[in-house]
Amino acid sequence: MNYKIGIDVGGTNTDAAILDEDLNLVHSVKSPTSEDIESGIFQALHRVLQEANIDQTAVTHAMLGTTQCTNAIVERKKLAKVGVLRLRYPATVSVTPFTAWPQDIVDVLTENYAIAKGGYEFDGKTLSAFDEQEIRDILTSWQGKVEAVAIVGVFSSLKNDQEFYVHDISREVLGEDVSISLSSTIGSVGLIERENATILNAALFKVMQATSDGFEKALAQEGVENAEVYLCQNDGTLMSIDYAREFPILTIACGPTNSIRGASYLAGLENAVVLDVGGTTSDIGVITDGFPRESSVAVDVGGVRTNFRMPDIVSIGLGGGSIVRQAENGEVTVGPDSVGYKISEKALAFGGNTLTTTDIAVRLGKIEIGDSEKVAHITQDFAEKAEAKIAQMVEEAIDRMKTSSGDVTLILVGGGNIIVPDQLKGVEEIIRDEKGAVANAIGASISQIGGQYEQIYIYSQIAREQALQDARGKADEQAMKAGAIEGTIELVEVEEIPLAYHPDNATRLRVKVVGDLMQN
Repeated sequence: MNYKIGIDVGGTNTDAAILDEDLNLVHSVKSPTSEDIESGIFQALHRVLQEANIDQTAVTHAMLGTTQCTNAIVERKKLAKVGVLRLRYPATVSVTPFTAWPQDIVDVLTENYAIAKGGYEFDGKTLSAFDEQEIRDILTSWQGKVEAVAIVGVFSSLKNDQEFYVHDISREVLGEDVSISLSSTIGSVGLIERENATILNAALFKVMQATSDGFEKALAQEGVENAEVYLCQNDGTLMSIDYAREFPILTIACGPTNSIRGASYLAGLENAVVLDVGGTTSDIGVITDGFPRESSVAVDVGGVRTNFRMPDIVSIGLGGGSIVRQAENGEVTVGPDSVGYKISEKALAFGGNTLTTTDIAVRLGKIEIGDSEKVAHITQDFAEKAEAKIAQMVEEAIDRMKTSSGDVTLILVGGGNIIVPDQLKGVEEIIRDEKGAVANAIGASISQIGGQYEQIYIYSQIAREQALQDARGKADEQAMKAGAIEGTIELVEVEEIPLAYHPDNATRLRVKVVGDLMQN
């Protein structure tokens, strides 16, 4: 019997799950997320292996969903010093790199940037003559000052040969130790948002290096030496550890997508709304044809506006540790503050002195944990008011995710899902599963390898079928680079968006594929 291990790091808990080769859950554990993240991963991995009592050498795959990159951006810590090289002079000098960025993150990255000649017009014509010597002079001036380079060409989503050429020059001038990120491989249409995403990707390479090295080290310490190692992407798929080191930004918001995938698997549904209730917050997303629905608008990451792919998620300040209070006007309030991972110390049912949503669930007889006598003094009326407030918060969030007025099927997962009432307006059916508390770790374990490619094609210059074939081939290449087996890759999504301002029928084409994991 072979096994897979999935680990997902949340804000409150780090969850680990072991699945057998038939994807049956063998064992799972929850451990408090540590401040340094790594030790929490070590503890969860150690516990799940010890308690499951399996042969570590039979583990063939290990998957990690981590908040490390998100935390690094939000906390402005462990980020690399980035040099930004934009190819479009003089047309874009009025809006320089780092425009509208929070100053505290700019101070960390160091404001090294240059706008050089190059780039393309929207129809593929050269904007200004590319000057190799100018590029070499800029890069030479950055020697010893930057740890990573973000290369951004105007309309590189249409034509990206200049970006790849500058990549080769950068490698020659700055050496192998400097990380290089190309905007055409990361973001979408929209210069500034794509540039921002590329800068963040470049800034995160040290964080991902440390995280991936730490995960491999933890596995080795536990005797898991034969496993293929993967990290979770934010579209509900996996990528190889080497691919993650090249595109660390793709791990941002992978936690909610793991939960959505895990919920879909547990419920046996490919279309539903998923509510993942943690200790501090709840994430609401939509599963569409088995994969998380992606956001169609630019997304703010740590105060920086970006346009790389992100899941369509609504987060609310409601969790199992959310603090319940009665306002002066008699109204009951829930959250957004929470006791978080200290719930076992601070909640009333566990002998603490803070009233939480979990205490309300205990008082109403929905769950048997802690000591129910310690919440017996809470009146039935107050408990019902608190539950009604929780229901209102959830109903409003679900309404924000709906695309039609009809009732939806809701899958409830996460360790705090018991606080959600059994009846909600706008919800036709609520599905809970006893394994839902570790749906995120299960989602990490069952995922396939993903590949995605996006480019602007001008259909007056290339036939649509030929463009689709080209994009599909390049998406397949991305999937194989991320660790998928050739021959198992399937097309799961095609998106075409015509560019209204272009006279020659230009279309932004996005293709997504998935494939099976490599086997040992």
